[in-house]
Amino acid sequence: MAEEERAHSFTHSDEDVVRAKRIPQTAQTRAPAYRLAFTDEDFLLREELRPVRLQLELLKPQMIMDERGIESTVVIFGGARIPAPERADEARTPTLGALSKYYDEARIFARKMTERSLDSYGREYVVCTGGGPGVMEAGNMGADEAGGQSIGLGIVLPHEQAPNEYVTPDLCFNFHYFAIRKMHFLMRARAVTVFPGGFGTMDELFETLTLVQTRRMARVPILLFGKEFWEEIINWKALAKAGTISEEDLDLIRYVETADEAIEIIDGWPKPC
Repeated sequence: MAEEERAHSFTHSDEDVVRAKRIPQTAQTRAPAYRLAFTDEDFLLREELRPVRLQLELLKPQMIMDERGIESTVVIFGGARIPAPERADEARTPTLGALSKYYDEARIFARKMTERSLDSYGREYVVCTGGGPGVMEAGNMGADEAGGQSIGLGIVLPHEQAPNEYVTPDLCFNFHYFAIRKMHFLMRARAVTVFPGGFGTMDELFETLTLVQTRRMARVPILLFGKEFWEEIINWKALAKAGTISEEDLDLIRYVETADEAIEIIDGWPKPC
């Protein structure tokens, strides 16, 4: 326990947890009502405690990243189903197999950005992914190859999905609430890269675009890897033509094909004041 946490005159909560376990076992002490509120899982999982759980999910990663000195991140969004090139032949569709080239680009991009991050002792431009397979795995792998740390923001899903083995263990988080997870993706982001993906990737992309468009978030490079893929999936110009977005909104995104193209745009981006 840190000294500053002991500076007050009250008994610390961890001491009372130990004491509570030593009390005689009676009908009263075994009753759920007698449990310390912060150790009572049944109580913490009640419907009425949702605001507290939301706050805890916001605070835990924030405090840990602050303690690690992480000041900015570079975010890598992308599909969990995109295979590594050596497994392209096993892909469920020919298109997924062809998209495997972006697995390599994500890995190279993450490695190069992490090499730069190490110049700031791992405080700036820390790679941040969703912590899963596919493009996310490639991003964490690249950071690991460079000898740096990387963040994985996982989420509990109906089908079990363990974090990939390249996420820095002390920066591997797990979420229940999608909204809080997305906040952590963007709170420190200095660049957002988006590789081909499915609904989850689209959700993350549009959340980012909406926050920037409405000026709820500072403008950062939003770099879409794979122009052919994205222009087939989303007709951005049709949205502008229809008037549902403005022409200038089209400038929020930039297409790139390689890690070096992405890094060149990031290098040329005005530094925040």
